[in-house]
Parts: sequence; C-alpha cells; structure tokens
Amino acid sequence: MFVVGGESLIDLKAEVVLSDGTLIGRDGEDQIVMTAHPGGSPYNCAIALAKLGNDTGFLCPISADAFGDYLLGPLDEAGVTTLLTERVKEYTTLAVVNFDANHNARYGFYRSADGAIEARTAIAALPEQLDLYQIGGFCPIKPDEAAVWLEIVKAAIAKGATISIDPNVRPSLVADFTGFKARLSNFLDLAHVVKVSQEDLEALDNSRSIEQHAADLLDRANCELVVVTLGDRGSRAFTKSGKATAAIYSPPVLGDTVGAGDSLMAGILSWLNERDLLKPGKLNGLGDGALSDMLAFGAVVAGINCGRKGCKPPTRAEVDAVLGK
Repeated sequence: MFVVGGESLIDLKAEVVLSDGTLIGRDGEDQIVMTAHPGGSPYNCAIALAKLGNDTGFLCPISADAFGDYLLGPLDEAGVTTLLTERVKEYTTLAVVNFDANHNARYGFYRSADGAIEARTAIAALPEQLDLYQIGGFCPIKPDEAAVWLEIVKAAIAKGATISIDPNVRPSLVADFTGFKARLSNFLDLAHVVKVSQEDLEALDNSRSIEQHAADLLDRANCELVVVTLGDRGSRAFTKSGKATAAIYSPPVLGDTVGAGDSLMAGILSWLNERDLLKPGKLNGLGDGALSDMLAFGAVVAGINCGRKGCKPPTRAEVDAVLGK
C-alpha cells in the first residue's frame, strides 16, 4: 500500500459579487461569496494515487464537523482507505484561496484538525504491507507536530517503505523560518524521493540555482531522485545518473492549477512503481531517457487536472486516452 500522511483541509475560494452581479474575485464592496472545496496537498495526492490505480491509504485526523464529512466523500469515491477512522473534535483546517493573473492559487491558512495527530495512534494505523510513505507539506511547520510526524516516518521506514516528500514551503505559515528549515532538513534526510517547486527552493535559499539545490539534496544520506516543478515552464528531474526536463501538458481548456503539483507527484510515483523502480537503490540509476519519460507521464496527469476547476485528478483510463494507449 501507498500511504500519504499530512494535512486535509477545505479550500475556500473567495469571489466578490458586486451589486450589478459582476464577479471580480478580489477586494471590493458588497458581499464576499466563498465556495468550499476539499483539499490539502497530501489529501489531493492520495486521491490522485488511488485514481491512477494504486492501493492508497490516507493518514490524517478528520474532524467530526460537517466539513469533515465533506472531506470523506472524495476519499471514499476514489477508493482511498482512511486510516484514522476515529473523528476528532477539532474543527477542519481552512485555506482561503485567491488567484493571481496567471491563474496560480495563493493561500491563507486557518489550521486546526490536521494538527491533532498522535504518534501512537497513527503508527498503529499503518498497514503491515507498506511500499511507500509520503510526507505531507505541513508536517515540519510546528515543532511538536514535526516530532510526532518524524516518529511516524521512522515507523514507516521500519516497515520497509520508500519515503517521498513534497514539502510545499509556505513562509507565511511559519513564525520561526530558521527553525522550520532545520525541522524540514530532518525529514529531507529520510526521503528517497524529493519533489519541490522552484518557489520552494527560492524560499529556502534564493542564492542557489536549481542545479545546486538538486545536487545538495542528492548528497543527503537517502535521497536518490529530485523533481523540481517550474509552473507553466514544466518540470525537471535529477539523479546521480541523469537529468531531464519536460514541458507541461496543456489541456484543451484551462480550469486552474489547484492540485497540479500533487497530481504530477502521483503520476511520477505511479510510473516508477509500475516499472518496479520505486525502491532505494534503483532510483539513483535512472538516466536521462527514463527521467524524461517519467516527467512526461506526470505532466499528462497534472495537465488533465488543470483542465478542471479545483483539484480533480484523472483516472488512469483518462491518462491512457491522452497517451494513446
């Protein structure tokens, strides 16, 4: 089983409705209309993995409130196993979403239920057969939560899991960014696959190039594959044996970019797993050609998602239709 551990939340998309009915989507007068959508990077990735045909579990406390009910629906529909079945009293975490001129999402967060994680309960919920454990983006933010999630990751490693991470670095959420970087470093030391955005790398250290960041990550004890997303300029991948660049797959009609990176990550992990390459010792042997094919597959998964409003990852049949299989 693949397990993704980390946050689930509700995306509240803000639109401003003027008295004449015009939607301006930004600051304005009269009333603000919020539309609610299930989300969170690990939540999105778990759904995308399941829809691509992987046996997938999701490890996150789910609130007993109505938003928690709402979050469970897409998980069940996609066939994701909710590993923490006992609901928590804390309210569902909220993210307020606005979009810039390029349709890229920008977030403000109000956190609660996703932080109600307990190591003993979570470790007990891990399946015996654990092929991959993915570390969620919020895990390093708070010191107490980071310590809990680190215990869980180490328990996953003890079960033989390959470890991947998609940190989604968000400085606006972090009071002590120096401390955050130290906590994130602890997780990066355990990961075999690291997926980051160019924005993540610039937030961590804007004095270094993408190539320098990738080399530094590959020099860590366990890291064998680094994937860097570049927004509408595609993605790059690096191992000790090769490197590659791939363009985005543009859908016929653009919806928005919510969940694009999560969908791409799910595509990459699926591609690797289907070829029995998602194992330490095999990842570092990926050369230019394999990395290019891997990124291209992930780009199609992400691109189909971007043809819809909100994060709605494609099924494997939809991806195969685009690829002509």
